[in-house]
Amino acid sequence: MKLYCSSDPHSRIVRIFAAEKGLGLPLQVIVNGSGETRRGPHLERNSFGQVPVLETDEGAFFAESTVICEYLEELNPARPLIGATPAERAECRMWVRRIDLNICVPIHYGFRWTRSASLEFPAVEPAPAAAAAMRATALSNLAWLDQQIAGQAFVCGDRFTLADIVLLVFVERGIATGQIVEGDMPALARWLDEVRSREALQQMPDLASGQQQLSGTV
Repeated sequence: MKLYCSSDPHSRIVRIFAAEKGLGLPLQVIVNGSGETRRGPHLERNSFGQVPVLETDEGAFFAESTVICEYLEELNPARPLIGATPAERAECRMWVRRIDLNICVPIHYGFRWTRSASLEFPAVEPAPAAAAAMRATALSNLAWLDQQIAGQAFVCGDRFTLADIVLLVFVERGIATGQIVEGDMPALARWLDEVRSREALQQMPDLASGQQQLSGTV
């Protein structure tokens, strides 16, 4: 098995998920902005020209970060990060969907539609008003989530799940791009400290942002 990935948020979701499960997932790292994902042979792996993509031992290719995580969970049910029962899995999937639509998407476009984001590959036309609306939406929904998780350890109560991983990656993306002020919401601030201190996250190497193609493991 091999994960084709970059330093993008969705690749990071899969890498954290695999690390939490203790999987030594081999990586083939593609440099952001290199254009490699938009050319063959990567287009043969994913016709959308995106990462992450998981290549299975049977030679199949799966894209979309949460789909890859679901696949890894089914293969490795120990240390469940989605759920051990139908009810647990439904709860986790519900929160992943809510976080994705209401927080991840606005944070993504809140950055992508700014002038600085026009330097990303592929280029987009800046849309400052739309970007500001997306940032406001993300902050409003984070304020709602702050109330929802007050008094509990994680998004799904006392269970650390894929929902926490997705939220972590995009909250950090929002902080890095100046959309979120770290520590502004008390429950989220406490949750962020807790999640960042997890052993798997502490030991997971950062990917180079940069200038060369790399390989390794999660």
